Amino acid sequence: MKLLILMGPTASGKTGLACDLAERLGAEIVNADSQQCYRGLDRVTAKPTAQEQGRVRHHLLDVAEPEEQLDAAAFVRMADAALKDIAARGKRAIVAGGTGLWIRALVNGLVDAPAADSGFRTALRAELAERGPLVLHARLSAIDPESGARIHATDRVRVERALEVHALGGRPLSELHRAHAFAERRYEARRIFIDPPREILAARIAARTRELWTSGALERETRWLQERIARVPAAAKALKIIGYGECDRWLQDGLAAAGLEPGVDASLERGSVEATLERINARTRQYAKRQRTWFAKEARPVAWPLDATLLCEDALRWYEAAE
Repeated sequence: MKLLILMGPTASGKTGLACDLAERLGAEIVNADSQQCYRGLDRVTAKPTAQEQGRVRHHLLDVAEPEEQLDAAAFVRMADAALKDIAARGKRAIVAGGTGLWIRALVNGLVDAPAADSGFRTALRAELAERGPLVLHARLSAIDPESGARIHATDRVRVERALEVHALGGRPLSELHRAHAFAERRYEARRIFIDPPREILAARIAARTRELWTSGALERETRWLQERIARVPAAAKALKIIGYGECDRWLQDGLAAAGLEPGVDASLERGSVEATLERINARTRQYAKRQRTWFAKEARPVAWPLDATLLCEDALRWYEAAE
């Protein structure tokens, strides 16, 4: 099956363009955004609206609870099933999202690396707590200089995984990645990399954050998540998603100062709203920068401003040639 892939940083306009192209091409959309898979986390994750979902059929939205853990392997299994269903009904498929690892895994397959080992990770985290991240990063740089140069010392998750792969499999993670680059692709794909100018993207991010606040969506969804965490503590991992963690801190600080419990609906002086929104904006800009760096390795960006008609004509020629 041939896949048209729309990828780019957050707030770049992927969802709107995907809907436009899908309507013109007779396609359905497969979500490739790791945050939009979770139920209840809607506006803050920029999930397609009810209107957008009404225009075009979407797949892999709301497929997990916030406390569940989804990874690239789980995504590939679900995406394969969705794509099989789309093909069986004679439709084309557009994969749209900003989670680069998931998109790469879908098209190229997963790196053949050892599975996670809970015992190894527990021991490594104990060492991290005792000796700090620089010691572990230095060890990684000694056994896998390429990964050590690529992964920042404070990126605990990736440092941990690279050490785990070497310890359990005996080969550096960078070596596995190089071998994987020559593996046969699972799908034929045409990538459209949407990359607005930085100043435009920054303005879009700020406008979206402001709208989340003025509409009440940011506080409403964060309160919902707090209530979920009270019932299911594992759902606290969703506070790592940009926006929820900052708003949770804002709420908790104000509630504590007022002597109230989380979930109480009260008018509170809870610190600076502007400072909270700027923290969200700053983290979002940093995240967008990482996304742009990743996707720049996958494809060249399309011309800006976007011309949906030209992109559709180009995609249609590619589909027809492939078919």
